[in-house]
Amino acid sequence: MFSRTFKITLKMIAKKMVKYVEGSSVIRAMFEEGKKMAQKYGAENVYDFSLGNPSTLPPKAVNQAIIDVVNNEEPNRVHGYMNNSGFEDVRDAIAKSLNERFETDFSEKNILMTVGAAGGLNVILKSIIDPGDEVITFAPYFGEYNNYVANFDGKVVAVSPNPPTFQPNIKEFSEKITAKTKAVIINNPNNPTGVVYSEDTIKELAKVLCDKQEEFGTAIYLISDEPYRELAYDGVYVPYLTKYYANTIVGYSYSKSLSLPGERIGYLVIPDVVDDFENLVAAANVANRILGFVNAPSLQQLVIKKCLDESTDVSVYDTNRTLLYDKLTSLGFECVKPQGAFYLWMKAAEPDDTKFAAKAKEFNLLLVPGSSFMCAGYVRIAYCVDKKMIEKSFAAFEKLAESYNLNN
Repeated sequence: MFSRTFKITLKMIAKKMVKYVEGSSVIRAMFEEGKKMAQKYGAENVYDFSLGNPSTLPPKAVNQAIIDVVNNEEPNRVHGYMNNSGFEDVRDAIAKSLNERFETDFSEKNILMTVGAAGGLNVILKSIIDPGDEVITFAPYFGEYNNYVANFDGKVVAVSPNPPTFQPNIKEFSEKITAKTKAVIINNPNNPTGVVYSEDTIKELAKVLCDKQEEFGTAIYLISDEPYRELAYDGVYVPYLTKYYANTIVGYSYSKSLSLPGERIGYLVIPDVVDDFENLVAAANVANRILGFVNAPSLQQLVIKKCLDESTDVSVYDTNRTLLYDKLTSLGFECVKPQGAFYLWMKAAEPDDTKFAAKAKEFNLLLVPGSSFMCAGYVRIAYCVDKKMIEKSFAAFEKLAESYNLNN
């Protein structure tokens, strides 16, 4: 018989997970807080700008494609296993679409279907990172990158923010590349700033990477995280990075472009010209399986094939962007005008962004502190919300501005 006289005081979950749980996403926590506030004050009186959850409807073609697939495709194909990289015909269709849009030369072997862009990033990081390897990214950045890299015992090296443009600081970037640098992650258009990295910036970044690869005799992969590619405004050009740097891998998601965040469907592009192509593709295929994804959702793969020329109504976000930017700047807030995505990056009216966000909450405004994106002194405002909510929130923003004596 086992004794039960001792008392368990240690946490029994993995030590690495203790840290993750304690530092769980501020954004998700705010979203949950918003739901509680809505119950207390009424949903119409809470202005939740915390979560990047698409507010536009998926194109009607998506629902029709689901019906067509379910009614007309063989059930075992719709619901069954396939190659871990995805259906060959789906990958071929995506490759042809990319070639038409960006004058590339991909085939189905260059496409690996993934469980969203997040799944794709974990797949490629699993494929290339050894313990102690470094992955560089540019602050401010999506905080989950820290967790994705840590999953495989790598280390994130952040390049400092570069206000007011928030284009990458190329000089500091060059200085932070070492023999341990295995990859660089960029997110374009950017979450949280809404900035689009210009073609000139990409060319400079690519030159630095080429020089550093030669200097250290190593391969440095550029991972382009592109869930917001289709959300760009005022005709801004969003460079397709495989055309600028050979060792580029693209991660794409339909969460924003088709408003399908819950469906978890995306893909990786691994061009023929990347270093160690055959082994990298094989590794990514296996990583997709052993990370527990096995394969991207089969039904959604077949739906996507029918919807490659579809897009959500980006004009809705454009209208919200203009409304919010014009109002906040008129109140005296300093903002970066978004070129893409659906986020507004605003300078906090006091040095401590967490205190500023707490002050905003007094007026039922939920804004995400910039420190969540490794850039203190700012807040992120997600304008993927109903236009009426934005308009109604103006009175609250006016009170927030008054509390800091802005425009006085």
